[in-house]
Amino acid sequence: MNSLIANDSPTNVAEYSVSELSGSIKRTVENAFDHVRVRGEISGYRGQHSSGHAYFSLKDDRARIDAVIWKGTFPRIKFRPEEGMEVIATGKVTTFPGSSKYQIVIESLEPAGAGALMALIEERRRRLAAEGLFDQNRKRPLPFLPHVVGVVTSPTGAVIRDILHRISDRFPVHVIVWPVKVQGEGSGDEVAAAIRGFNAVVPGGPVKRPDVLIVARGGGSLEDLWSFNDEAVVRAAAESEIPLISAVGHETDWTLIDHAADVRAPTPTGAAEMAVPVKADLDAQIANLTARLRGCASRQMDLRRQSVRALVRALPSLDQLLALPRRRFDEAAAGLGRGLERTTVVKRRSFERASSGLRLELLTNRLAQQRQLLADRITRSERCLERQLLRERGRVAKFEASLKALPARLIGQLQRDRQHLTSLSRHADTAVSHTLARSRSAITAQDRVLQSLSYKNVLKRGFAVVRGEDDRPLTRAAGIGEGKAIAVEFADGRIAAVTGAGGELAERPLAPPQPKKRVVKPESGSDKPKQGSLF
Repeated sequence: MNSLIANDSPTNVAEYSVSELSGSIKRTVENAFDHVRVRGEISGYRGQHSSGHAYFSLKDDRARIDAVIWKGTFPRIKFRPEEGMEVIATGKVTTFPGSSKYQIVIESLEPAGAGALMALIEERRRRLAAEGLFDQNRKRPLPFLPHVVGVVTSPTGAVIRDILHRISDRFPVHVIVWPVKVQGEGSGDEVAAAIRGFNAVVPGGPVKRPDVLIVARGGGSLEDLWSFNDEAVVRAAAESEIPLISAVGHETDWTLIDHAADVRAPTPTGAAEMAVPVKADLDAQIANLTARLRGCASRQMDLRRQSVRALVRALPSLDQLLALPRRRFDEAAAGLGRGLERTTVVKRRSFERASSGLRLELLTNRLAQQRQLLADRITRSERCLERQLLRERGRVAKFEASLKALPARLIGQLQRDRQHLTSLSRHADTAVSHTLARSRSAITAQDRVLQSLSYKNVLKRGFAVVRGEDDRPLTRAAGIGEGKAIAVEFADGRIAAVTGAGGELAERPLAPPQPKKRVVKPESGSDKPKQGSLF
């Protein structure tokens, strides 16, 4: 009782709605933790969502916090997040009022020290080595004199200029450069795709297949070279059918692609020296061909470079390719609702037109017309049959009269004709009987439909129809005055009544039942049907 009194007493504490309370908590948390650095292990990372954002968690041995990296932040991250990696995340803490949760919005991400990255690289190296990707028996020797050298590197750095310059000095050959990013988000996938793309070139096709590949990048920190420790890059290098030279970083820098490549070069310049022999060693043998070879290689390289640049300029962007289909899809989606509405209206009108022709009066009139038409046809058929029989009897009588005057040799022929004529007459009677039977069945079926739609079937279930003086059904008690003559129709007949005070009815003698139509059955043994047998 005391608790009830306490609860009913007034209070000065302000009331908040759920939205107001959630918004106040959100502002408080964001103001207090607008810039924090959190160290933890990545958990639940599944890559970028279809929207471009990434959702995962940071955890340690006692707690967990949700984290999100927006789509625009990914290009600024130097390495790809991976499941189980220990990182230091910088960002702000905010709340999500829809589910009463808080999370950290990451603005920058870095590994928790070089030791964590080295431990991750070592664990990945042991796992890939256990699969046999680093075995020496998988490595192929480099060709002595390659005709085409494929280079996978950045097209704007100093590495490609050093490689081209070194190859040109030692032995000018055709060089195909596959431009890729060598640092940042997505760089590992581009390098792996470039290696597989060179291997997919068909020998003898419009684009020359390289005889040796060089995967090159300049020096940098462990984070800068992280893309070449990507598992996709290592597997692509191990699966390459073209001999591959790894030239990543300086001589002291080691990455996992160095173990999977056929040959590791200490620098990109050293890779170019391994790819082609020294021109001076071959001058004694091909002195008279050196000038022609250099000129031909230079012109061919310029021509291919111009062709590649022209193709690059002619290639449309992805947005341009998808603009027209996307617009057609939007127009079709916008017109889908209107099309459904128009189709519904058309179908409804068609249904109303069809239903308007299914009234009981129309069916009754149609059955009456068909019944009268069939009766007329039966009458005409009987008359035609009688006339045909009379004609046939006359012909038979004439033949009988003429038989007496014919010689005896014609009597047999006449008897056969008489039998044939009798058979034809019997077939005609049978055909007429079948026609009449089918017509009778059709009328019976239509009559059953008419009877099923008749209100008299309702009267048989105990209901009655009250009719006024004009013999029209009365549907309302209101409007029927006292002393009015009415008729009540039951299933077995009608009675006359007069309305009295209080709506009581004064009964009158039953009306005589209407005589039923007599059904005339055909006489037994007679093949000729009667007209009355149809009704």
